[in-house]
Amino acid sequence: MIGLNEALAERHAAGQPVRIGLVGAGQMGSDVVAVTETMRGIEVVIAADIDAQRAQAAYSIGQVTADAVEAQTSARADAAVAAGKRAYTTDYRVVTDMANIDVLLEATGVPEIGSRAALRAIRHGHPLAMMNVETDITVGPLLRWYAEQKDVLYALAAGDEPAACKELYDFADALGFTIVAAGKGKNNPLDRHAMPTDPIWAQEAARRGLSPTMLIEFVDGSKTMVEMAAVSNATGLVPDVRGMHGPLTHREILEQVFRLKADGGILNRAGVVDYGVGKVAPGVFLIVRTDHPRLREAMVLRDMGTGPYYTLFRPYHLCSIEVPLTCAMLVLRGNSNMAPLDHLVSEVFAVAKQDLQSGTVLDSIGGATFYGLIDRYTAAADEGLLPIGLAKGARLVRRVARDRPIAYADVELYEPSTVLTLRRLQDSWMAGEVGGATLLTALDAV
Repeated sequence: MIGLNEALAERHAAGQPVRIGLVGAGQMGSDVVAVTETMRGIEVVIAADIDAQRAQAAYSIGQVTADAVEAQTSARADAAVAAGKRAYTTDYRVVTDMANIDVLLEATGVPEIGSRAALRAIRHGHPLAMMNVETDITVGPLLRWYAEQKDVLYALAAGDEPAACKELYDFADALGFTIVAAGKGKNNPLDRHAMPTDPIWAQEAARRGLSPTMLIEFVDGSKTMVEMAAVSNATGLVPDVRGMHGPLTHREILEQVFRLKADGGILNRAGVVDYGVGKVAPGVFLIVRTDHPRLREAMVLRDMGTGPYYTLFRPYHLCSIEVPLTCAMLVLRGNSNMAPLDHLVSEVFAVAKQDLQSGTVLDSIGGATFYGLIDRYTAAADEGLLPIGLAKGARLVRRVARDRPIAYADVELYEPSTVLTLRRLQDSWMAGEVGGATLLTALDAV
């Protein structure tokens, strides 16, 4: 991000701000609108949400002084932006199809909408910044590949834990350190069976200004699994055990905990993703190792300890506040700060949150029917486990006991579904069953 402030200042001086088209105007999206109002050279020019009032309110929350008009077509939205106004809409397609945006920011957190918006944005040549990590861990490799075929950039947005971890990973990898573990702090008590209807959680959600399902996604651990799967899929690091270890720890002893068992730690191997419960949040960390004697001497002089394990710690992640930096990087530098590899390394699959009867329709992430656990993609595939990004709307065809993973064989999947279509194509592509030309034709037709 070095020098990006200067590049944005130049855009501001030229009267040509980077124009963001925002899909999803909830808490995170509204934060983006607000922070861009304090920045130079970048602004949100249109906000889309299924709730028109929420989309409009994002501008008042962000203290935007420009007039905001409702736009039901891309042509009207383009005209509003050309006239110096802001626009809002209930249809994400209005945003994806516009000419007067420079980058599309997807912030819904809904895999189905994220998939549709991503495909359409790519086809219209818009660089794509994804806050929607749930979509990324489900079909991210395929979306990135499709973007590359269309000469479009794809990036996971800065600020959330995945991109903050990747920032540390790139730094350490460039310096030649051995990467032992990448992780985050979990800042909510872990309760796998927490329900959005529980009065205590509903009250807490209201206090924080969150929807109950968003809060529960954090509390039941699903969001942590999703976030670290994104890190895994972008770096090749893997979960050491199913669900990761998640020890109670704090930032001062991370390198003592996340080291190999042979050296007194909890890990079976190096090169893993994990998380810590306790005094770690809101930070992210990287545990690295060097056995070079000169470097170990130098690390002592830098107050990093005697080694051979060391903690690199970023004590904050500013979530939606940092996101515009990714939008700026995509437009001004033609560079992505984080994207998945060409295959899935990890999978987050659905696990029954309570005893579920045949005929039950699975609700959303953070709901009452399932939570997520991470494992290697190959392990989840071998067991035929249902990815969390495909779970919503699936109907059980047999009973599934509490805390049992839900398999594809247990459900009748919701169709028609864009994310399901993409996932099937991605699985075939990863298995070598479909070539590039055939895949491109299929994606163009979705």
